[in-house]
Amino acid sequence: MGPSALRVAELQSKLTALGYEVADEGDVDVEIAERRQPGDPKLKYLDEIRGACESLRDRVAELLAEGRLPLVLGGDHSIAMGTIAGLSRHLAPAGEKIGLVWFDAHGDINTAETSPSGNIHGMPLAVALGLGEPSLVGLGAATPMVDGARASLVGLRSVDRAERENLRRTGVGTFTMRDIDERGMHTVMEQAIKRALAGTAGIHVSVDLDGLDPEVAPGVGTPSPGGISYREAHLAMEMLADTGKVMSAELVEINPVLDHRNRTAELAVELLASLMGKDIF
Repeated sequence: MGPSALRVAELQSKLTALGYEVADEGDVDVEIAERRQPGDPKLKYLDEIRGACESLRDRVAELLAEGRLPLVLGGDHSIAMGTIAGLSRHLAPAGEKIGLVWFDAHGDINTAETSPSGNIHGMPLAVALGLGEPSLVGLGAATPMVDGARASLVGLRSVDRAERENLRRTGVGTFTMRDIDERGMHTVMEQAIKRALAGTAGIHVSVDLDGLDPEVAPGVGTPSPGGISYREAHLAMEMLADTGKVMSAELVEINPVLDHRNRTAELAVELLASLMGKDIF
C-alpha cells in the first residue's frame, strides 16, 4: 500500500512542477504474503522476494539505459536489493561503481545466520555489500554490488548485536544519531557524500522512513524514537541534490495502516522534492 499512499500524496504532480518529465511505470508484481507460505524460517518468503527483485532489477537497468532516473516506491526495504542490482547491471560491465547513501534506524545488515526473525527486509544492506544468501548476493553484475568504502548508513540507532560484526566486516560508513547530535547533519552528510562520490558513477539514495523520528513519520512498521528531524532530513536531501550525482532513489517502509491522514507519505514526497532540487529560494 506504500506506493499508493505516495501517489495519493501527489508525487507525480509535485515532481512535474519542478520541471521533470515524469512517467509512472506502474507496479512490479509482488506476491501477497497472506496467500503464501513463508518457507525457510531463516529466509522467509525467499522465492517471492527474489522474484520481485529480479523483475525490479531488470526494469531499473532498462530505465538507466534509456537515460532516465529510476525512483522506486516501497513496500519494505527488501526491494533495495532489486534497485541496486539494476544499477549494478547497468554500471558494472563498464567497470563503474555505485555510491550509496542509506537512511535507516536499523542496520539492515543481518544474514540468515544472524537474523533473529528471518525477515529479509532486515538483510538488504548485507546483500548489497556482498553478505548473505548467494541467490540474492548474485542478483547484480558484480559481487559485492556496492563497496563498503563507498557506502554510508545514516540515522542508525537500533542495531542487533550480531549485526555489529557485519558492519565492521563490510567497512560501511556508520553515522548514528549520536554522530548527528554531536557533529550535526551537515558534517555527517559531507562525509557520507564524500564516500559515495569516491570513484563512482553516481549515488543511489535509499530512504527508509523509519530513519526519521516517529513524531514526524509515524506511518512505519518498525518505529524507533529519537530519529532524524524534519529539517535534518530536508538538509540531507538538499545536500545530495547539490551534488548533481543522484542516479536513482527509493522510498520504503511506509505503512498507511499505521499512518495519520497520510502524513508520512506526504513527508516522503516533500523529501523527494528536496532530493530532486526543490529549494527554499
